[in-house]
Amino acid sequence: MDVILVDEQDNPIGTMGKMEVHEKALLHRAFSIFIFNDKGELLLQKRAPAKYHSGGLWTNTCCSHPKPGEDTATAAHKRLQEEMGFSTPLNKAFTFLYKAPFENGLTEHEYDHVFTGIFNGLIKPDPDEVSDYCYLSLEKLKANIQSRPDHFTEWFKIALPELEAYMKACD
Repeated sequence: MDVILVDEQDNPIGTMGKMEVHEKALLHRAFSIFIFNDKGELLLQKRAPAKYHSGGLWTNTCCSHPKPGEDTATAAHKRLQEEMGFSTPLNKAFTFLYKAPFENGLTEHEYDHVFTGIFNGLIKPDPDEVSDYCYLSLEKLKANIQSRPDHFTEWFKIALPELEAYMKACD
């Protein structure tokens, strides 16, 4: 699969295969989805062990890359359905850039579009993508990250404070 290479203002500058982009640590477009329930708890997923990086780690509800020529919001809706087995309205929240190297030599360097939503129904994750899931309060989640940071993906630990700042600004 090809991903969209971007500059630091999210302007497309080309495309390249996903693995090559992660091997070369090139900036590319991505999205992250954070779904809450009516109690204000965040839906987390545990990545399947066979994922190409960060397998077996807890992270936000869903994340991926839009394909070249694909609208980011459309890609986010589609991927949420594919990965977590449900659909819900998504709101574009904010964007941020981050760079996170992994022990296997790959690096995520992303211009990340963050979407939020609310869902209380049945979750049917794809077992090739997700090995477990749960809802957690932000307080309990932050305590878990503090005590066991190695159980969570790097991008999630970067994105969560950004999400909290966004939510606080919206209050």
